[in-house]
Amino acid sequence: MTSEPVVVAPSRRRVYWHSALTLVVLVGTVCLAQRHWPVLERGAVRLAVADQGWLLVAGTAAAATWVCAALAQQGAVVRRLPQGRLVAAQFAASAANHLLPAGLGAGAVNLRFLMRCGLSAGRAATALAVKGTAAAVVRVVLVVALALACPGVLRFPQLSGAILVALLAAAVCVAGVLAWPRCRRALAAVAADIRAVHANPPRAAALWGGSLAFAALHALVLIAVTQAVALPLPPARVALLYLAASSAAALLPTPGGLGSLDAALAFALTTAGAPATAAASAVLGYRLLTVWLPLVPGLVVLGVLVRSKAL
Repeated sequence: MTSEPVVVAPSRRRVYWHSALTLVVLVGTVCLAQRHWPVLERGAVRLAVADQGWLLVAGTAAAATWVCAALAQQGAVVRRLPQGRLVAAQFAASAANHLLPAGLGAGAVNLRFLMRCGLSAGRAATALAVKGTAAAVVRVVLVVALALACPGVLRFPQLSGAILVALLAAAVCVAGVLAWPRCRRALAAVAADIRAVHANPPRAAALWGGSLAFAALHALVLIAVTQAVALPLPPARVALLYLAASSAAALLPTPGGLGSLDAALAFALTTAGAPATAAASAVLGYRLLTVWLPLVPGLVVLGVLVRSKAL
């Protein structure tokens, strides 16, 4: 009796690749932390004696991001969602997002929540795509607007001919994938839901307003922390550096940007002229307020939602 070969599903293979890349990034992060441990230690000490008022502002802004995420998610769905459970689901999704790579945790929580609210799996996935599209558009607009307001902050590297050819080849591959009938049907469903949402002005306002406020409040968290540790950079420049660094860190599928976002933020702040110790304090404070302090309560809320069959 011969056993059939085991075929790994594409989604499972994707998780394996993401997990492997996450492990590589985390190992690199640990090596960098060991190399720059004195700077990190001085940064932690500086954060401990930072201005408590500004840290309170940062904490309030961090808490408001979950409300804005709930607002944007409601804006992506024409059907009215239960407000309390919607906010709780965003809080739980943010915790789950720091356990699985590339936003898989948050996506799974929100997908399950929308299905529990009566949406089909296809409609729920489309709603997540609509929300993600709005978030990406808002980020691009904010980066362009802040780059024009702060000229010279972003320095784009010179691209060689080989890199340009690789980018062109990647664009052709993406265009080929989008030409598949299944992708065309998925894009048509997303476009139909976008039209339905924008036919309802309150939903459209919630989608775009929530997406804008979510990005702006995350930038405000970092701005408030930089003010608390007396980092000598203007707020608009800090916001631009945050948006650029977080967008770049999204290319590495680590859980919650662990390692990739920290390194990108620290690099952006120091490149802009911030002292290494102050930059380390700002990054530590931002991550403490947006990741480590809410992590355990978020997992508790996630467990409660699962037990109550809200997920």
